[in-house]
Order: sequence, then structure tokens, then C-alpha cells
Amino acid sequence: MEERRYRSASGARIALRRRQHSASCRELAVRCPRLRLRSLSAATSAAWLAAYGLFVLTENSMVLSAAIIITLVGLIMYLHFVKIDQESLLVIGSLGIQVTSSYASGKESTTFIEMSQVKDVVINEAIHMQKVIYYLCILLQDPGDPQGVSEVVPLFQSSKPRLDCLIEVYKSCQEILEQRKTQSS
Repeated sequence: MEERRYRSASGARIALRRRQHSASCRELAVRCPRLRLRSLSAATSAAWLAAYGLFVLTENSMVLSAAIIITLVGLIMYLHFVKIDQESLLVIGSLGIQVTSSYASGKESTTFIEMSQVKDVVINEAIHMQKVIYYLCILLQDPGDPQGVSEVVPLFQSSKPRLDCLIEVYKSCQEILEQRKTQSS
């Protein structure tokens, strides 16, 4: 297993772990920065101080109780539905591509795309907030038109790796796709 350090589009540190199981099977995982206790403490303290200020003005203890409950529920929802710790791509040349997102709460979300549906894997670019960002995506073949694309599936949406990291993932995917094309010919 090989691990290399990169930066995301926002400048945060990310790590790309690359594991080759066989010549036609590779796993590529991008680990996002962990939740920082300092930023979590600052946000919680700010919310509770504001609630305490409202309590002093209104002298209603329900304000403090509501602030605590809302903060805790919000944190649980953030960890379970928003904060992704790792995004991985398992490319199996004879079978398909599995995309997995691992959330901070331990929940995992997995999508599988059959190799017969994959037309290509490409690096695309987009303009976002006066900045050009790059992203990796899978082009799905249109069943009615062999030359057409039915859907574009973006990868690594949470970690948003920069171009240098995407190029490494792209090359690994293309090697396996080329093997598949030469075997089927």
C-alpha cells in the first residue's frame, strides 16, 4: 500500500492511498482531514454563549435547553450525513467500479457501476467562484447510442483533490480500462 500527500482545492491536506490487489484490480482512497476539536469547540462555545446571552435577557431556561439540544442534534446530523472522512474507488477490470464514501459517524455509502456501463473515466474542469477546479468523473455509456453518454458520475466530491492527485487516479483507472479494451478485442 502506497500513501502520498496532496492538497484539496481549498488547500486542506488530503492523503491518497493506492493499493494494487492484482493487475486489473486497484483501490484508490482519498482521506479527508479529520474533524478538528478546536473548531468544533469554538462553534459549540459560540452557540452556547449566544444562548446564555438570550437567557440573561429573557430569564427563560428553555432557551438554554433548546440551545443544548439543537447543538447536539446538529452535531450528530453533521457527523452522520455531511462529514466524509474517506472516499474510495475500487476498480476491477472484469467487473466494475465501486465508489464508497465513509462518513465520520462510521456510516458508509456505496455505489457500484458495472464495467459494461462505463464508457470512460475523464478529468473535467469547472469554474467555481472565479476559480477553475478539476474533478474526476465516470462517463456512462448510453444504451441507445454507443457513441453517446447517458450520465456523468463525479468522483471525490467531498475531498475535491487538486489536479496532481486526480492525474494519478486517472492514470490508474485508464491502465485498467485499456487492459479491458485489449482483452475484449
